[in-house]
Amino acid sequence: MTPADDFARAVEAVLFAADEPMSIDGIRAHVGKGDVRGALERLAVDYAGRGINLVRRGDRWLFQTAGDMAHFLRRSREEVRRLSRAAIETLAIIAYHEPVTRAEIEAIRGVQISKGTLDVLMDAGWVRPMGRREVPGRPLTFATTPGFLTHFGLESRRDLPGIEDLRAAGLLDPIDLATEELAVEKPGDDD
Repeated sequence: MTPADDFARAVEAVLFAADEPMSIDGIRAHVGKGDVRGALERLAVDYAGRGINLVRRGDRWLFQTAGDMAHFLRRSREEVRRLSRAAIETLAIIAYHEPVTRAEIEAIRGVQISKGTLDVLMDAGWVRPMGRREVPGRPLTFATTPGFLTHFGLESRRDLPGIEDLRAAGLLDPIDLATEELAVEKPGDDD
């Protein structure tokens, strides 16, 4: 292998490991002196017609999936979605109190929930409508799904952690602990 090949390999390695497109000066900072532009041009030719290509965007370079191969990635790519605090609280209430109505969820949380919160949980496959409660207005009830159990590694809802488990794991907020202690204290205990 020639020194020019070793230099091109170094440029290739830097670009491959980069989190974002890199400028020639940015690449040079990693590989030292040499013909970075020449190495990039050789690599672009070498990668032409492959599954990935070396491309220039403005004054920066990056590896990207070849345009005619992108459809293979779209099908298998899973979108990671972060749940909002409201969604996490709502999911916990449903899991611990199911079947539960929207009004009951709001009473426990102390605030209204947006329709979108339940939609996100249903889209994730963790919550489903369970039926209607036989009370005036016949509100819809919600429950968790087998997908919820699978995702969280539970055999059944009985495997959900209890209050002692949550306390031991340090997952209870100090305000939750203080509120619980106040509820345990009885009037006249300070006599």
